[in-house]
Amino acid sequence: MIKLRQIRATSRREFLWNLGGGLGGIALADLLARSGLLAGDAVPPPLRKGGQGGSRDQLAGVNSQRDATPPNPPFLRGGEPARAKRVVQLFMSGAASQCDMFDYKPLLVERNGEAWDPGEKVELFQSSPGACMASPWKWKQSGQCGKWMSDLVPHLATCVDEMAFIPSMVSKSNIHGPATFMQNTGFVLPGFPHMGAWVSYGLGSLNDNLPTFVVLPDMRGFAPNGPGNWSAGFLPAAHQGTLLRPNAKNPIADLFPPEAAKFITPDGDRDALAVLRKLNAGYAQNREGDSRLDARIAAYELAAKLQLSAPEVLDISHETEATQKQYGLDQKITSDFGRNCLIARRLLERGVRFVQIWSGADNGFPRRNWDSHEDIARDHGEMGTSMDQPAAALIHDLKARGLLDDTIVIWTTEFGRMPCSQGSKGRDHNPFTFTSWLAGGGVKGGTTYGASDEWSYKAIENPTYCYDLHATVLHLLGIDHEKLTFRHNGIDRRLTDVHGHVIRELMA
Repeated sequence: MIKLRQIRATSRREFLWNLGGGLGGIALADLLARSGLLAGDAVPPPLRKGGQGGSRDQLAGVNSQRDATPPNPPFLRGGEPARAKRVVQLFMSGAASQCDMFDYKPLLVERNGEAWDPGEKVELFQSSPGACMASPWKWKQSGQCGKWMSDLVPHLATCVDEMAFIPSMVSKSNIHGPATFMQNTGFVLPGFPHMGAWVSYGLGSLNDNLPTFVVLPDMRGFAPNGPGNWSAGFLPAAHQGTLLRPNAKNPIADLFPPEAAKFITPDGDRDALAVLRKLNAGYAQNREGDSRLDARIAAYELAAKLQLSAPEVLDISHETEATQKQYGLDQKITSDFGRNCLIARRLLERGVRFVQIWSGADNGFPRRNWDSHEDIARDHGEMGTSMDQPAAALIHDLKARGLLDDTIVIWTTEFGRMPCSQGSKGRDHNPFTFTSWLAGGGVKGGTTYGASDEWSYKAIENPTYCYDLHATVLHLLGIDHEKLTFRHNGIDRRLTDVHGHVIRELMA
């Protein structure tokens, strides 16, 4: 009688490894030994709980944004204390026009309607250069610094003494997708971590009951690249942005069970999560280096905490009527972006490290973003009005609450727009110069760094790339941008790649 032996079921990965991985592993080990590349049985240094980040080598296997980290990580700057703890980034998707808001050029007014001749051949994204086109909005000086601002942004004009302008920003692409990636991640290609993911990775959380990096999209849809814009890339997956939709019926998808699932009880939910945690932990033990499951475990844990903390932070009913009116919640055109800005302030004051707010969605016509090829007055008129009051309210509110001193506010876009007309009313893409500005968190208000030419066509003084802006933000957060690295595919990757310098002229 033949006795059958019970065969354990194996996964596809285990089957392939048993089939060919054994001999392959032996061969690889021999090759590595001959090259002196085999790692020793080093014992990792002791780790502690905390939120200050750690050595990239020591943290290579740490996947949760709240994992233990060693003290005094080498990428933190010594001697000079950090000026900021948190960041809020306002991103204008579609390419906001610098020469219609912040970059005043009298020559465009003087030569309006005349042939435009910058002295060289100009190749545009989808048109031929038209005539000089003055802004549809008037300009006037504002604040003690006397900064020229257009009538499109009268509320932001009240904040100029808190703001540091960079009118000499330059992009490496005039295509929305790659340029948007560049401003967010430092690269024109997909697969790289957002600045918020780097900040989460380096500094950790200020509040374990809320995400470290939160994204508030335009309620009408995503920008080009969608969620890829706030990806963690090759960093541990737990550092990707957490998407919140304050204007939706369910701001956080799947946080609570559907109303029809009456059989789900709080006790049953906790028991199910406990079982999932146990099964996932066992699964992860055999798959070292794959951060996705660790991120999912951390997400389950955070979701349980968010069931208690999220309803409170997203409930603005207790905000005063004056505050809600300040953010423009009483007006249809400003209410959506205003609610996102108000929620951002509530997230920041509760310990969220990085918040990104989007204005503009890539969803066709009629345009609902800043890509004003057809009619700058119509499209920017709507987008600028919807953004201006809420953005100014955020700065004023943070300052009134004592949060602006250690919160960096960033306003940016993927590239600018041309000083000449496209058709008769629009403006084409301009990667050669555009404007970003900073406020708060150690920034010297009322200042300007760099300049564009007399047309607002090209940066001619201190051309500035996203690398320099990112390096400056990390510096204000207490991080040396050249030392915050992550080993990936044999390369020590960093947010600023091989570029970037800290713009000390913008620092108080």
